[in-house]
Amino acid sequence: MTVRQHVRATGRVQGVFYRDTCRRLAEERGVAGWVRNLHNGDVEAVFEGASDDVDHMARWAAEGPPAARVSQCTSVSEEPEGLSGFRVLPDAAPGDGPRAG
Repeated sequence: MTVRQHVRATGRVQGVFYRDTCRRLAEERGVAGWVRNLHNGDVEAVFEGASDDVDHMARWAAEGPPAARVSQCTSVSEEPEGLSGFRVLPDAAPGDGPRAG
């Protein structure tokens, strides 16, 4: 069964290889979705795939790579959209809200 989690990590999460590490780990687990920096310094990601793999990625997002210091991470279940592959999206512009997918 495919599930989807939309996560947002706050803290020291930009400039620490968060997005690239997230992409690599998602690809290793066969998780589809995307990750991007937000203009306020947060990182936002969507994970779609098998429940165990998506749960693993959501837990990883709450910790991030070694140089990150995640102070808060929210995760919301959403309806899967049938995404394929995992991408690092361009940074969100000021005024861009969280992306639903």
